[in-house]
Amino acid sequence: MQAVLSKYMDYLQVERNASPYTVRNYFGDLLGFFHFLKDSGITSLDKIDKEVIRSYLAHLMRQGFVKASIARKLSAIRSFYRYLLREEIVSASPVAATSSPKLDRRLPSFLTTDESRRLIEAPDPVTPQGQRDRALLELLYASGLRVSELARLNLNQVSLDTHEIRVWGKGAKERVVLMGEPAARALAAYLAEGRPKLVGATKTKALFVNRYGQGLSARSVQTILGEYAQMVGIGKRVHPHMLRHTFATHLLDGGADLRVVQELLGHASLASTQVYTHVSKSQAKRIYLAAHPMAQEKDNEPEHS
Repeated sequence: MQAVLSKYMDYLQVERNASPYTVRNYFGDLLGFFHFLKDSGITSLDKIDKEVIRSYLAHLMRQGFVKASIARKLSAIRSFYRYLLREEIVSASPVAATSSPKLDRRLPSFLTTDESRRLIEAPDPVTPQGQRDRALLELLYASGLRVSELARLNLNQVSLDTHEIRVWGKGAKERVVLMGEPAARALAAYLAEGRPKLVGATKTKALFVNRYGQGLSARSVQTILGEYAQMVGIGKRVHPHMLRHTFATHLLDGGADLRVVQELLGHASLASTQVYTHVSKSQAKRIYLAAHPMAQEKDNEPEHS
């Protein structure tokens, strides 16, 4: 089974062009499943049936895993069995009829406009790192990029003239994302001053680099973001995906079409984008006051005695 797992990882990387983050997650989830099988005395794929899968799910629940984690692990097993069926290693999938746990619907966390502004303006604009960080934060908020996409950006993917960035997202799907004038200005300043000082004599095509001139990792972006959020006193855990949530929420609050937001986010399904159709309390109140015929007081209403 270990040999099959290794081949499946190669398949994800080479044929599916999955990101390193996705491959690592799938590997970890499947390795946990294989450890369970070993502890249960199961050493071959043909011994795995529906009862084994049910026992594994019960084991996860006893271990205290939340529904979302269990659903993700089950999804990894389903994907693995699709590969096994395709390669004709097995003739049936024991997870085909197994339902994922029903997840509690949670609205994405996002920053307010004021919090976004404070966060973006936090870096010191006179230092190379500060110029890099300002451009990085502006770009995350302006474009809705995934952190993995941002970390992989090369110089030739960015056009300051057209304010466009060419991105290869999940499944190697190409899309064009946009940036506004503030992000373009911050990026131009970083490219003209900050980046040359950080790169030095190092030769790299990476857009965002660390102090050693090497490409900035997704983990480093997370660290940078957390430090600035703490610096400006944002009282919530801020992570790169929250800026993606914020990008989508603010666009929809401003009246953007859902299909346009789907395209900019790189979602294959509109259902993935619809989670952002929640509105902020201020936006809901504004819409209510503007739309409901009995929501506003009339100036010419007679006073009651």
